[in-house]
Amino acid sequence: MRNLTITLDEKTAAWIRVYAARQGMSVSRYVGELLNERMIETRSYNQALRNFLAQKPFDFEFADGRRPTREELHDRSDLR
Repeated sequence: MRNLTITLDEKTAAWIRVYAARQGMSVSRYVGELLNERMIETRSYNQALRNFLAQKPFDFEFADGRRPTREELHDRSDLR
């Protein structure tokens, strides 16, 4: 574990002390867990983005081989 010093304004520091105490944690532990959760979310998002971008583009065509027009793609006549 490493020690880290952070600077907070008084209002934020008071809030985090109360919130961490309600969670039964020290401020240090609460901030550490919060940052760890954020790190995991960011890594998961970045991995999902890499997986998505690695896929080949989808070539949308009708059965007869022609590409649909914009109007055909956005036709929602059954919803009107």
